[in-house]
Amino acid sequence: MNFPHLWAMEYEALRAFRSRNFRLFFGGQALSLLGTWMQKTAVSWVVYAETHSKLMLGVSVFATLFPSALFSLLGGVVSDRYSRYRVLLLTQVLSMVQAGLLALAVFWQHHAVAAIIGLSAALGIINAFDVPARQSLVYDLVDDKQDVPNAVALNSTMLNLSKLLGPAVAGFAIEQLGAAACFGLNALSFVAVIGSLLALRLPAHVARPHPQALLSELAAGFRYVRDTPGIRFIIGALGLMALLVLPFTALVPVYAKDVFRGTATTFGLLDGAIGLGGFGAALYLTSLAPTTDLSRVMTVNTFVLGVGLLLFAYTPWYWPALAFLAVGAFGMMAQTTINVTLLQTTVLPAMRGRVISLYVLVYTTALPLGSLLVGAASERIGVRATVLAEGALALLIGLLYLRNLRQTQAAAVLLAAGGS
Repeated sequence: MNFPHLWAMEYEALRAFRSRNFRLFFGGQALSLLGTWMQKTAVSWVVYAETHSKLMLGVSVFATLFPSALFSLLGGVVSDRYSRYRVLLLTQVLSMVQAGLLALAVFWQHHAVAAIIGLSAALGIINAFDVPARQSLVYDLVDDKQDVPNAVALNSTMLNLSKLLGPAVAGFAIEQLGAAACFGLNALSFVAVIGSLLALRLPAHVARPHPQALLSELAAGFRYVRDTPGIRFIIGALGLMALLVLPFTALVPVYAKDVFRGTATTFGLLDGAIGLGGFGAALYLTSLAPTTDLSRVMTVNTFVLGVGLLLFAYTPWYWPALAFLAVGAFGMMAQTTINVTLLQTTVLPAMRGRVISLYVLVYTTALPLGSLLVGAASERIGVRATVLAEGALALLIGLLYLRNLRQTQAAAVLLAAGGS
């Protein structure tokens, strides 16, 4: 066995950790995200356990994401105008307060769905400012900008490990301690990320003059996306995925409770399978060489997502269903992570906050609408038929990616021929 070669591969997969600021940020986020996914799992379980309504599951997702859509463009301008570090620090403090209030509401109220929906909407507003600042700040935390794709992939690894562990821990905590404990633990987890942010060593923020009015800067961001075909396609295709395919995750509690006749632990394991697939995808992405054609990888994994959902939809056995769900999640996370990577590495720095905010706008508009659509469709045609249709739609969107990939390759060949 070639141990030096394996060590070199491992070093390459972790090369973004050479940056001190990124190491600190990564460590703080790791614990906080575990709490975040515990809270998400508990929200879905409490809502469905108290209402027994698939539509209300969609409403709970809508309550979190739609406010993000309303305020995301403003969040992008704030990220470009002001200190991204200070914006992120403030959003983390507010998120901790939201989790604490959610714990109190579920603990003291017998029927807490209304409070959950209201506090989920508050979190959606916070996230509208948090996500553009967070995504833009990652670029600034990496000393060698060639390591940015690796940093994004490592962030994805952390996110998916938390998706893997968080739901499983949440399922156990709900059964042993109650749902309020999940929300309380999430509030405590923000201490880690706030501490890591305070320990960062960043250059002093230099305020730049902004001669344009806020609306003019927003319009400039729209024009930039419109005039950049590659970015325009990424955001447009993401919108289709978020509207028609990605909302399958809102139906996982139905599979746990009604299809497989399970408990909160069953739900936690199904949600954990999604995290496992995504974690595997993230590890795969960290191992990619800098010269890898990410567009090709993204296209292939769109088809992987579709096939995984088709296999999962009508599987009558629980353990194979976990495996198929993990396959679909692998494709989903690889595809969405590469989208973020391409935006991080190809967008002009002065436009990064606004482009990411537009990405957030499209995602947080399409996903809650898709969740409502999927919830309503599953009431009419059944949950399994709905997931089957989502898998088929993923394959059709994969054909769009394939066409775009071929067009891009053909244009590159023509450009090379013209240059020679």
